[in-house]
Amino acid sequence: MVQVCLNGRRTAADGAAVPMSPRDLARSAAEAVAAGATSVHVHPKTPCGHDSLSPRVLAPALEAIRARVPVPVGVTTGAWAEPDPSARLARVRSWSVLPDFASVNWHEPGTEEVVGHLLSVGVDVEAGIWSGTGGARRFAVSPLGPRVLRVLAEVTDPDPATAEASARELLAELGSAHGRPVLLHGEEGGTWPVLRLAGRLGLATRIGLEDTLLLPDGRQAVSNALLVAEARAWYSADACAGDGNSGAEQGS
Repeated sequence: MVQVCLNGRRTAADGAAVPMSPRDLARSAAEAVAAGATSVHVHPKTPCGHDSLSPRVLAPALEAIRARVPVPVGVTTGAWAEPDPSARLARVRSWSVLPDFASVNWHEPGTEEVVGHLLSVGVDVEAGIWSGTGGARRFAVSPLGPRVLRVLAEVTDPDPATAEASARELLAELGSAHGRPVLLHGEEGGTWPVLRLAGRLGLATRIGLEDTLLLPDGRQAVSNALLVAEARAWYSADACAGDGNSGAEQGS
């Protein structure tokens, strides 16, 4: 599984390649799926380019993307889009068009309430577990942990020299992860080292302009589709190479 993360918290200042409007998100998603992406993660944006959990922003983005791709489409519920836990839960409860899945960061306040509501209305949940936070510890004792779709193990270390070690530490913290599948990914300079590790461990991964604006050789990425194509090639090569520690680190 290679998920495409279309835009993340980036803005138009990060370049014309980053899709913002529903139309551009749908086009970029379609190109990425044609290149091999098996699911889509998106941050719906206001006309000003801010992440939003408003149903008036979410619905057009979801409808546009679904009109172009046959794969599951998920959204963020990041607290930066609505910092107040009660207001964030109210926003999620107000969604008129539901995503196939939503990413919920376990270190953020109000997580259990958001996850509980999403599961009650049939929306799958990606448990966002960030390195360098208490997310893994909270997830380990959560009664909702066994019910999530998968764990989104997010390595926040941007240093290519240390990101792999940080990823291994995060996987060790996750342990069995309630027996749920793990999607491992990095960001910025750590993106490609962590993706290669995911390939060696046989874990799902993701790639896209949310995580990096650069190809492995340092060239600017002109599209999500190009990142997906590069990621699939790298992932496949590293999957063939394997990793002798993969069984223990996947918690299997």
